[in-house]
Amino acid sequence: MTSGKDILNDSARNKSTAFSRKEREQYGLRGLLPFAVADLETQKQRALENMRRKPYDIERYIFLNALLERNQVLFYRTLIDHIEELMPLIYTPTVGQACKEFAQIFRRAQGFYITPDDRGDIYRILGNWPELDIRMIVVTDGERILGLGDLGASGMGIPIGKLSLYVAGAGIDPKHCLPVMLDVGTNNEEIREDPLYLGYPKPRITGEAYDSLVAEFVDAVQSRYPRALIQFEDFLTPNAYKLLNRYRDKVLCFNDDIQGTAAVALSGIYASTRISGYDFKDLRIMFLGAGSAATGIADLLTSAFEAEGLSNKEARERLWFVDINGLVVKSRSDLMPHNLPYAHEETQLDFLAAIDRIKPHILIGATGAPGTFTTQSVERMARHHDRPAIFALSNPTSRAECTAEQAYNWSGGKAIFVSGSPFAPVTYQSQTYHPGQGNNAYIFPGIGLGALACGATRITDGMFLAAARSLASQVAQNQIDNGTLYPPLPALRDVSRGIARAVAKAAMDDGVATAPSLQEVDAYLSDNWYDATYTSAP
Repeated sequence: MTSGKDILNDSARNKSTAFSRKEREQYGLRGLLPFAVADLETQKQRALENMRRKPYDIERYIFLNALLERNQVLFYRTLIDHIEELMPLIYTPTVGQACKEFAQIFRRAQGFYITPDDRGDIYRILGNWPELDIRMIVVTDGERILGLGDLGASGMGIPIGKLSLYVAGAGIDPKHCLPVMLDVGTNNEEIREDPLYLGYPKPRITGEAYDSLVAEFVDAVQSRYPRALIQFEDFLTPNAYKLLNRYRDKVLCFNDDIQGTAAVALSGIYASTRISGYDFKDLRIMFLGAGSAATGIADLLTSAFEAEGLSNKEARERLWFVDINGLVVKSRSDLMPHNLPYAHEETQLDFLAAIDRIKPHILIGATGAPGTFTTQSVERMARHHDRPAIFALSNPTSRAECTAEQAYNWSGGKAIFVSGSPFAPVTYQSQTYHPGQGNNAYIFPGIGLGALACGATRITDGMFLAAARSLASQVAQNQIDNGTLYPPLPALRDVSRGIARAVAKAAMDDGVATAPSLQEVDAYLSDNWYDATYTSAP
């Protein structure tokens, strides 16, 4: 028999002081709560006041995480209503510090952990998860957490944070969400040898041992949760591409670092043309960094250029890469397979010389290395174009290629600036700019929601193109006038619904949707929308 104490200890059912007198009597809660009956709004204000008293963001993260563990509805109501304030705390940039300190701040397990010792048992142990109807899975192996590198099992904060944004940003019920850590070891000796480390304390498994464990996980998900979408998150570039290429045409999945980043960047590029006045099809774009995020953006840009009538060759000629060894050209022998399509017949040049030679309209940073956009590089971009776009996409904020203030100052106020993590408004010569945050949170919730709503069997490039166009179309002119390329975060739920419908339509066009019409998609969105309110019964 369920006791009142059991209800209070169940975060999905706990309403705490919001239980009515009748409910307190009915569920054995009399005496277990203070006398006052508080409504959800009062509880939310109390939570916010307590959180705001904390002197550091990591302490605010810990407070919010504890609130999620204690009262799920209250956590999500607070997050939904104050997402602009709280998203930087529950996700980038604070989640980076939380992952680095995961072992030190751990309170209570929230996700699902799979190690090499679970080989052969993954399907069976997934049955230990209390919910049966899982529809959204975010999984990482912790090898490339944001720009912080290999954090092993401490990277679990990423799936937890992403799924919180699925709930808050796209109305997906928390009971349908499952965060997963493929804890296959870590090559970070400092973490591995920490006596507080909570993960599999061995070097990472690789090769066939790694591939077969991932394959068993994917197969187990297909059997136990046939409606689930798998989102791969923060895998090292070679594994990220390998897993995406292996599974994208077989199961419902996508890689957010490759495809989600690509869509949010493409949306920003579309929106930037409303400021610069350039035709999208005429843009030249240069990337600093040639990992999974950068090449993922380039792959989607290729499709976008082709949709404008360019040939594949013409599309790729507009996309240039610079990595640690300089311009990516065909004469180099050190390129990875995903870089080869973007290797041009050109002289080997360093970063600054490449800017002068190519004269890109847009410079995109996806390096994970702070300060790599220098004064000289931004000045040269502004020398070649009246309104150059500077996308400093690396997360967290401490890893951004440059700050908003630097971009505006170094360009003489010409730059159209976008970052992956938030920056405050900047005033330059009496003009106040509101830098856009090109965060994947604008894209992946709508992609996932749209895929679920239309019963997609696969995620196609067309669905990401549709998501980027939908997001760009939802930027109001007054935001464009302030230099902002993305909608305000408080509009995220509406934005995600708009993206979901566009994604569902694209899935239907691509023949991967099982829903017969957009009317059925709309019905799914209405019937399954989670709005974080208390029900009459726990």
